[in-house]
Amino acid sequence: MNNQISLIKSTTKSYIPELLERINITYSRNNYHKVTQHKIKILDLFAGIGGMRIGFSRSHSQFVFTSEWDKYAQKTYQFNFGDKPFGDINKIHPQDIPDHDILLGGFPCQPFSTIGKREGFRHESQGNLFYNIAQILEAKKPFCFLLENVPGLVTHDKGQTFNIILKTLDSLNYDVRYSILDAALFNLPQVRERIYMVGFCRNYLKERVNFTFPTGKKNNVFIDQFIETNKQGYSISKHLQKTYLFKKNDGRPQIVNQNSKVKVKTFVSTYHKIQRLTGTFVRDGETGLRLLSENECKAIMGFPKDFQFPVSRTQMYRQIGNSVAIPVIHQIAEKIYNIIHYELSLNSKNIVNSLQ
Repeated sequence: MNNQISLIKSTTKSYIPELLERINITYSRNNYHKVTQHKIKILDLFAGIGGMRIGFSRSHSQFVFTSEWDKYAQKTYQFNFGDKPFGDINKIHPQDIPDHDILLGGFPCQPFSTIGKREGFRHESQGNLFYNIAQILEAKKPFCFLLENVPGLVTHDKGQTFNIILKTLDSLNYDVRYSILDAALFNLPQVRERIYMVGFCRNYLKERVNFTFPTGKKNNVFIDQFIETNKQGYSISKHLQKTYLFKKNDGRPQIVNQNSKVKVKTFVSTYHKIQRLTGTFVRDGETGLRLLSENECKAIMGFPKDFQFPVSRTQMYRQIGNSVAIPVIHQIAEKIYNIIHYELSLNSKNIVNSLQ
């Protein structure tokens, strides 16, 4: 594996999944994937507060392992799901991770984000966490995976970072599809573009599966439907408003109220710092302007109303900003489950025919 990764890192050619499919067709039906008819086992890596888990939870799913290093995110995850995530993924050997059918991974996006320094794989602690995913895929060979990241991943380092990722996944015999989807098209009142990568292990397939991403559609779900009134405790001081937020008459920051038929800006993990360029604030509260409330934050990401944050408000904002858009994940999950159930039906027919 390490030799493969080193070789991939040294190449400079551009690759796309369709090209890789034409030059590396290695499908096989010799190894039937042993997905049980009753429970589809799921691995939740870099789990945050469980957005992926909510999107994939069904009566036929079972989460067999979760990993999240941040202690505050662990606390929120455990409070809502009852499971405390394992900590640093580097401290467990890939072979010691339970067998699973689906790997989920919203690996850290900061090294590739336009808001950060965009250090990519050069980031000392987070840039190489993708290779933890690759090592687990190599060791456990799940049927499929879903990875999520910021759109900047595609263009980082002139596209070389994304090429490395695609080639690494292809070298592990996964057929990869990817798409940039906007949460605003999935009935959320927030503009939030993310890249989603889905891969299916060719070892268990006779031919390429017919997977397509959901596309969403234009809708009239705007922030006005979720704005609370007379909300106390979220106010921004008048001094900060005058000296910073409204120091220029340039239309920033974004201000909303109960009449705002708009989608809010992408919610970021640094929202608590009250940044005029990236922030969205509400015309309400003791000083006439406040931050988004907890319920409003849950609404723009698709979290259920009964989801709880047993942490400080600062941590709540960080956790929401690092989370996934749940309706998008839910629709991708439906597409993946359809493929799995279809393959299960084919396997059942083949087994019956072999016994006749």
